[in-house]
Amino acid sequence: MRVNRIQAEENRQAVIDAASRLFRERGFDGVGLAELMAAAGLTHGAFYKQFKSKDDLIAQACDRALEKGIDGWRRAAADAGESAYAALVRRYLTPGHRGRPGSGCVIASLGPDAARHGPGLPRHFEAGVRTFVDILDGALRKKNPDATPDDALAAFATMVGALVLARAVEDDAYAHHILDAATARLLD
Repeated sequence: MRVNRIQAEENRQAVIDAASRLFRERGFDGVGLAELMAAAGLTHGAFYKQFKSKDDLIAQACDRALEKGIDGWRRAAADAGESAYAALVRRYLTPGHRGRPGSGCVIASLGPDAARHGPGLPRHFEAGVRTFVDILDGALRKKNPDATPDDALAAFATMVGALVLARAVEDDAYAHHILDAATARLLD
């Protein structure tokens, strides 16, 4: 049965959304094409009608995750006003974020994989990192007008690193301690 252009685009978007979630949960190599397509409610055969390759889908799925994360940060910063920096730190360094990698920060979930994946993907991540740091820089300057872009960069690196460490340990209490310690230092 042929699908019209609108349905084909909806199907394509469903695959990108499913891939974005599954890649963050299990990594690029932890999910096969058949599983990705099934998660989107489609057959494996439809994949090559929509994407050039798995690498093409990986780039689009990472871009989708970056866009959603950046949009969420912009909204959170705008909603928090003068308290934007603290709101972003507290929003990021939570046990809930730790426990939901599929809907969380793609940089913390897939950054190391992206660096090993090939020459194109790190450019996507770099653009995302720069945007997150810019948002954090604007929020930090509301709190401290003397803050520099390097202060925001260091804060973001601390946040991502703390989340990666918290996800890497088995002991929930220790994971929470990592998140709390990073939060305390960043808000000190």
